[in-house]
Amino acid sequence: MFNTYFELGITHILDPNAYDHLLFIVALVAIYQIKEWKKVAILVTAFTLGHSITLALAAYDVITFDQRTIEILIPITILITALYNIFIAWQDRQVNSKRVNINYALAAFFGLIHGMAFSNQLKASLFPGQEDRLLTQLLGFNLGIELGQLIIVAVILIVSFIAFNVLKINQRWWIIALSSIVAIFAIDLLRGLISA
Repeated sequence: MFNTYFELGITHILDPNAYDHLLFIVALVAIYQIKEWKKVAILVTAFTLGHSITLALAAYDVITFDQRTIEILIPITILITALYNIFIAWQDRQVNSKRVNINYALAAFFGLIHGMAFSNQLKASLFPGQEDRLLTQLLGFNLGIELGQLIIVAVILIVSFIAFNVLKINQRWWIIALSSIVAIFAIDLLRGLISA
């Protein structure tokens, strides 16, 4: 039971057809270098705490929400994060990590919204008559999501390392370029949801 939901969590976060959460992680991590891995670990933990809270509350039917509203809010969280990155990079010639502390608050708050979206996937896959094992299913799914996120973070940090140290790309322009790409995808997602 645990392994099934653990694998489901990993595949959900790494699913290329559901790349909205992947885009959010890219936007969150875009401003960091590999040497700042401790800050990134705290950032991912803040996001995990946020989505764990609403995922659990929604799974136990403590909170309910309109699914369409959450679907629209997800690309908005991605867009806000990407635009904030661009703003920070544009203001600072050398990105000052003190100015990015708001990312921790954004990660936790937006994690609450993403947790509601994760709960839709979890609820759709619950085994009938297994409500007594919901905690096990929830734990497995959440840990699977966490591992998937860490894989994405590792890839982003490695690519950033190559960009900065091998290709000698300026961090400021890297952040602006990467965040702009994420913003374009977020706008496209949002436009598709609104027009649907």
